Amino acid sequence: MADSADAIFAALKTGSSNGAPLYLQLKKSIENAVRDGVIGPGDALPSERDIAQKADVSRVTVRKAVQDLVKGGILVQRHGSGTFVAPRVERVEQSLSLLTSFTEDMARRGMAVRSEWLDRGIYAPSPEEMMVLGLSSTDMVARVSRLRIANDTPLAIERATLSSAVLPEPAAIGASLYATLEKNGNRPVRAVQRISATNLGEADAQLLDVPVGAAGLNIERISYLASGKVIEFTRSVYRGDTYDFVAELRLSAPSGEAGLRK
Repeated sequence: MADSADAIFAALKTGSSNGAPLYLQLKKSIENAVRDGVIGPGDALPSERDIAQKADVSRVTVRKAVQDLVKGGILVQRHGSGTFVAPRVERVEQSLSLLTSFTEDMARRGMAVRSEWLDRGIYAPSPEEMMVLGLSSTDMVARVSRLRIANDTPLAIERATLSSAVLPEPAAIGASLYATLEKNGNRPVRAVQRISATNLGEADAQLLDVPVGAAGLNIERISYLASGKVIEFTRSVYRGDTYDFVAELRLSAPSGEAGLRK
C-alpha cells in the first residue's frame, strides 16, 4: 500500500484545489483510487497520522474525509484493526411474488451460501409470539436465528419463531428451515410481508459488517399453511446496500368492468 498511498495523496500537495475544501479533495482522491483499482477491496489505508503527513493536511481533515467515505460505504472501519476499502457487494434482486427460502434464492443465482447460527433453542413465548402464532402461555416456541451469507458477504439476519410442536428440535435444522418443515408436512404455502426502512443498530451492523446507522430493511413475515394456520413468524434485517425487492404490479380492472363479469 505504501507506493499507492504516495500516488493517492501526492496530488493534494500540487495546489490544484479548484477551491474545494481540503477534506473533499482528500475524499475525492481516495474515491478515485478505489474506482481506478489503485487500491482494492480489503486493502488497508495508512493510519490517520500517515495520511495527514503524506497529503500535508491536518488529522481533522483526514478524519472528516474518512468518516464521509465510511458513511458512503466506500471504506469500512474495524475496531482495533484500522480502515479498509469495503468489499464489492453484488446486489441481490428478490421477487416479492414467490415464497422461497434464502438457500433456494441464492442457489438459483449460483451463489455460495452459508449460515452462522446465532440461536437455536426452545423458549417461553413472548406476548407478541403468542398472539401471532395462536399459542397459550403454557406453550413453548422454537427460535431460530441465523446470519445469512452469500459469496462471503453477510446479507441478512433472520430471526424465525415457530411453535415447538412444529419444530421440537431446532438444533437439528440443516441448511434450510423450509426443507426441514417440508419433511414433516409443515412447509408454508403463502405469507404476508411487511417491509420498512431502518438504520442499523450496533449489534446488527457488526454482524452485517456495515457502519452503525447504515441503511437496512426490516422485514416481518407471517407464513401460513394451506389450511390457513399460521406456521412461522419471522423478523429479518437485510443490508440496504445489497438487496432489491421487486414486485410485479398489474392495473386493476375498472369498477364497471368488474361488475360486468359477475
